[in-house]
Amino acid sequence: MKKLFFLALAFNTIATGYCQAGEEHFKNGILKDSLHDFKGAIADYTKAIEIDPAFAKAYINRGIDKDSLQDYKGAIADYGKAIGLDPRNAELYRMMALSKTGLKDYEGAVFDCNWAIELNPANTEAYRARGYAKYKLKDYLGAIGDFNKAIEINPAYADAYKIRGFAKANLQDYKGAVGDYNKTIELNPAEASAYFNRGIIKIATGDKTAGCADLTKAEELGHEDAGKLIKKYCK
Repeated sequence: MKKLFFLALAFNTIATGYCQAGEEHFKNGILKDSLHDFKGAIADYTKAIEIDPAFAKAYINRGIDKDSLQDYKGAIADYGKAIGLDPRNAELYRMMALSKTGLKDYEGAVFDCNWAIELNPANTEAYRARGYAKYKLKDYLGAIGDFNKAIEINPAYADAYKIRGFAKANLQDYKGAVGDYNKTIELNPAEASAYFNRGIIKIATGDKTAGCADLTKAEELGHEDAGKLIKKYCK
């Protein structure tokens, strides 16, 4: 009996040591993330997972880093592992949707966002992600519906107004689009694309002076295409 007790004690000690080693690699990964050493962090999270294959947080962090390095397939695989360990975590589905968006798998992104929203109907970012995927699929009305919901939850969500403006412009609702760009600029005065797109609409609808002023502001804020349109329409 004593022998069995000591064997069990030794096993528990070894297991505890392995867990601690996994945690150390995980902490090292977080430190490297803070230094933007994503490849180094991935190596540490991989070691943590090798020690503890059920280490959900290590899969999540490794997935985030892979996404940052545009390894979207690798990120999706890690989020899938994490979902297997924590299937009720709505945020994991949203993160996987963003990686699918990176691969231009917009239908897959919508599917994942549906799960995220079902699990957490107040997930503003999931509505934003699904709205963007629908926008890329040219489902402009569907996109507007999702951005409406995101704005209902968070009325100060500048990015939701901006992309809703893009969708309205594609439906030729120029007045509605300008209203959304106005709100975007009110919330985020440094949003170059809102000035740029508002400027295009103003020029197209006959308000050249105001439109050119918007394009000039967009160029000042670093919009790459603003200068070309200024030369074409404002000189």
